[in-house]
Order: sequence, then C-alpha cells, then structure tokens
Amino acid sequence: MSELTLIDSHCHIVFRNFDDDLDDVAERWRNAGVRSLLHACVEPSEIPAIRSLADRFPELRYSVGVHPLDTKHWLKDTLSVLRSAALADERVVAIGELGLDLFRDKNLQEQLSILKPQLALAVELDLPVIIHCRAAADPMLDVLRELKKSHCCPRGVMHCWGGTNDEMASFLELGFYISFSGTVTFPKAENIHQCALEVPEDRFLVETDCPFLAPVPYRGKRNEPAYVEKVAARLAELRGKSIFSIANSTTANAMKLFGLP
Repeated sequence: MSELTLIDSHCHIVFRNFDDDLDDVAERWRNAGVRSLLHACVEPSEIPAIRSLADRFPELRYSVGVHPLDTKHWLKDTLSVLRSAALADERVVAIGELGLDLFRDKNLQEQLSILKPQLALAVELDLPVIIHCRAAADPMLDVLRELKKSHCCPRGVMHCWGGTNDEMASFLELGFYISFSGTVTFPKAENIHQCALEVPEDRFLVETDCPFLAPVPYRGKRNEPAYVEKVAARLAELRGKSIFSIANSTTANAMKLFGLP
C-alpha cells in the first residue's frame, strides 16, 4: 500500500503544553504521514519562538499576523514588525491568523482596524492569508468583496471552517480555500458535514488547530498534528473516497496555496 502523505495546514505547537514532549509529538506526526506543517501566529511576540521551531523541524513553515481576539497586541509598529519578519525568512508563507471574531468579542471596528492593514500587507508581499472568521461571515465578506472590486483581495484559506453552505459558496466565489479541522468529526456538526460534502476537490485543506479541537476519538484531550489523519479519514468517509485520495487532494491544495516545497 502506498504511504499516506498529509499536511497539517494550521497548528500551534509553540504553546506551553507541548514543552515537555515535543520530540515525541514530532515522531508521532511523522509516523502518521504528516510531511509538512503550517504554524499559525496569533501575535508578534510569538514570532521568535515559532522561528526557532522552524529551525528545529525542517518540515515546518509559518505565518505572521495578529488574531482578531488579540487586538491589544496591535501597536504603532506592528505592521512594520510583521513586514520585516515576513521578508526576513522565506519560511514565512502566509499572513495571519487574522480575521473577525464576533462570538467572543463585539469590538467589530477595532477588529476591522487591524484586519485591513494585514490584508493589504498580504497583497503587498504576494502572500496568502489565513482567516479566522467566527460569527462574522457577513462583515468579513463585505471587506473581501470591497477589496475584490479594487483588484486587491488576497488569496487565502478560511481556517477551521464552521459556517453554512451559503457562506462557504461566497468565500469560494472570492477564490478562498476551505480548511476542515477536528470539528468535522463531531457527530452533531451537521453544517460542517454538509460543507465537507459539497466543497470542490481542489479547494479544501485539512488542519488540526492543535492544541485545540481534538477530533473524535481524542475529543477533550490535547490535540496534536498527528491527529490530522482523523480529520482526513472523516472527510473520506463523508465524501465516499479513500483516505489516500483525500490526502493527495489536500496535500496538493496546500502546496499550491502556500507554495510549500
């Protein structure tokens, strides 16, 4: 049987709950067929530690950005810090994780004020964006459609997809990819299951978002990159494909979007 090849397109292994066993975690992701990881950044102070992880694990690439729930980390020099970090290391393959989150915070204008310059930076540097969008599809679509009108909408991915079919169709129309996480394995996630059925073969990715959102049967435990195999297996089941087909498609899609080696 051919070997499984997977890409975890969104993880956070810089978090402290990986400090004690990261080499074991890496051995498990390699044994599971994970050949590349994309480490998302949530605020600039993480960048040196993520860069060190990329030195330690050659299969790791990363993004630089500020999460919508971390607006307090946006300072006068943040945009130039992100620009410099992206230009200084060719292993930076995306801007993000950026976006809008009106589930936990209602400060829409403040979130927009840090979202828009990051989207512009992605266009300036010709890098894709990693978009976090929770309970905020309408304002997110408004922003992206305005950029599309002026021919300056970046390409990118809707990370950890949890929206409706109609919302997915709108983001696909704008050229975005859709990424599925452990939530696709949750029995009651019917919206996500329907989206997983309908997303085009050349427009979806798999991710863990670890240490969060561990898939069934690890739900409630710390998530890790090896578990992206469970995400791919559930997508294969939903779409009536083999896991090798899902792995091949999502790996090719991630390589194309992020320019991975």
